[in-house]
Amino acid sequence: MNIVLFDTPQARRLLKPFSYTRALAKVRVGIRTIEEKWKHYLQGDYSFLTAPYLSSKFPCVDAQESLCINSTVCPDQVLVEAIRNLKGNQKLVKDDTLIATLCDRTALQGFQNDDFGTPHLQSILFEGPLTQIKNNWDIFLINEQEIIKDFQCICKRRTTQRIQDQHTITYNETDVFLEKGVSTKAVILNAESGPIYIGSNAIIQEGAIIRGPVAICEEAQIHAGARISNATTIGPYAKVGGEVSNSVILGYSNKAHDGFMGHSVIGEWCNLGSGTNTSNLRSDYGNVKTWDEHRKEFYTTDKQFCGLFMGDYSKCAINTMFNAGTMVGVSANLFGVGYFDKVIPSFTWGMLDKRIQTYRLDQALEAAERMTVRRSVQLTEQDKKILAHVFLTTALYRS
Repeated sequence: MNIVLFDTPQARRLLKPFSYTRALAKVRVGIRTIEEKWKHYLQGDYSFLTAPYLSSKFPCVDAQESLCINSTVCPDQVLVEAIRNLKGNQKLVKDDTLIATLCDRTALQGFQNDDFGTPHLQSILFEGPLTQIKNNWDIFLINEQEIIKDFQCICKRRTTQRIQDQHTITYNETDVFLEKGVSTKAVILNAESGPIYIGSNAIIQEGAIIRGPVAICEEAQIHAGARISNATTIGPYAKVGGEVSNSVILGYSNKAHDGFMGHSVIGEWCNLGSGTNTSNLRSDYGNVKTWDEHRKEFYTTDKQFCGLFMGDYSKCAINTMFNAGTMVGVSANLFGVGYFDKVIPSFTWGMLDKRIQTYRLDQALEAAERMTVRRSVQLTEQDKKILAHVFLTTALYRS
């Protein structure tokens, strides 16, 4: 079966800055990425339908018949059964959301041209609950249920690695699962409020406190004295210290030092300097305002808790302070005194005294290469072209 995970134009607008550099199925929520979740349920050859400038890295494979699935939808058994029951030229819908369609080559080509109008396809209404990422904050809002679902899928009929360290304490150890190679030293693992999953070769240093539900993915490092809690995901190869609550770090990023981060989503290859703090609650307890990329204006959400959204390759200096609901684009390099603006364009340099300067593309690429090499990952020509495209298309926001 040819399976295509498709991004709609609206989803790509609403999920910036994370959609700038990836197909949306590559977003991690819970333990796995959305792509990995679908692969667990449905066997097939997977590809992506996303923005044209991303297609060299995330190509779309054509076929006579394809199962096209909305890349912002997370699967469960009920939804998967409904999709399996689709026949040719039928589509599964709920309200105004196209969930999936079993379509021919002509319909897929229409999707490739951003034509998601499908009046010729027969509608099948899905009446079950639908878990979908419509806005950036949905990533941390649904993270608890997705950690629990992924934990059940991954750990079913498997045995956890035994904890070797006699000074590591577990509470409700039946909901603690360690993959091979995990190292813990004098750690508290409290799974009374939700499961704790620790991926292969992850290192949890002395004095760290982990309160589930929490997912710590492969090769991640949790530094001494860290406090990780309340539906948090630490993606692969990330390094984390300080306090992190109800947040998702997609992977390969550093928040290695003290400082608080809550109700936030951090992309890949980011670095938060020592003492960086993110506000996630207004002092008047009102709903948080954030930036609407589609309407190009601030608006008040219905969320009381909302922290920082930081795109890939962005970095901030020591003691940086972010207001609740701050949006940082791709490859920004931030330093200065006081709170930063709540919307920071991609490739911003400094913003000291609120003056926007441009982070030169050649300098940004050099810094990105230095960082990826430290994780034994190559910054490919595809990656460089993607970053160059983002640099050009976001220039007007820096003017």
